[in-house]
Amino acid sequence: MKLSVRNTLIPGIAAFGAVCIPAALIKLTVIDAYTAQIITLGGVNAILAISVNTITGITGQLSIGQAGFMAIGAYSCIFFTLDAGIPLPVAVLLAALVTAFFGFLIGFPTLKLSGDYLAIVTLGFGEIIRVFLINLKEVSGGANGRRFTTLLAIYPGLSYFTVTACLGAILILLQNFLRSTYGRAILAVREDEIAANASGIGVFRYKMIGFVIASFIAGIGGCLFAMVVGFVKPDIASFNKSIDYLIFVVLGGMGSMTGSIVAAYVLTYLQEFLRFLQDYRLLIYPLILIFVMLFRPQGLLGMKELSFIRLWERGIAFIRRKGKRDG
Repeated sequence: MKLSVRNTLIPGIAAFGAVCIPAALIKLTVIDAYTAQIITLGGVNAILAISVNTITGITGQLSIGQAGFMAIGAYSCIFFTLDAGIPLPVAVLLAALVTAFFGFLIGFPTLKLSGDYLAIVTLGFGEIIRVFLINLKEVSGGANGRRFTTLLAIYPGLSYFTVTACLGAILILLQNFLRSTYGRAILAVREDEIAANASGIGVFRYKMIGFVIASFIAGIGGCLFAMVVGFVKPDIASFNKSIDYLIFVVLGGMGSMTGSIVAAYVLTYLQEFLRFLQDYRLLIYPLILIFVMLFRPQGLLGMKELSFIRLWERGIAFIRRKGKRDG
């Protein structure tokens, strides 16, 4: 098999299986609706984790207000669909662009800051969005929120298929972007801003590109959350939500997109599995973080990525070694 064909075929088959096989099992009720919704919400959380990782792990900036961008995407999608009468697919794209525009507005004056100062500003932005949505009752419904009934909230198989397909598309596009000239420039800024600036790389420009891309992804995640859950409240812009997404990134590994995805799915399911503990289950995240900081400070995957091609190669090599021993 040619190298280029293999490198395209193996990830393609893996992506097809991850999207279509569980969706078919949900359709056939082999996977019940409750489990399907947990898995689907895990996919939404994974998209938000990718958004946070784009800023924190790839661009090298600490942001803890990403839930605010998610809320902008969710409410913009509802406004464009219900109030403006725009078809849902177009509304999702417009909502993501609106979120990216807000990311540009926030990033332009704040990305000159770094470290704790940037974190404080983004935290304040998330809280401003939450309070603004509570008081803008004509559009947001106030503290009671708004209902948003779509086919994704009714059919669990369709919601899983849509969310997982969007997650796969975002991951593929982002990985290809990071291999481009712009992506490598962003990685250079993350590693050493002074060296990157000395090499002729516009540090502020590439920080802004990473921030806007992360905001765009968060907007898509907010749209999917609104469509899957069917109900949105201003609380989705809260500080706790932003911290949850940051925990996914820390556990999976800053700079590892696939690590963030794995952590998002694991922690989402773990939180539902431990629901019988009631409020005591909220202690699980801090304990996990403490153990990660002690024994695996770089996260589960560090800065590495899961590769189906490497898994395939190792599987083939294992089979060959076993065949030689048996022979």
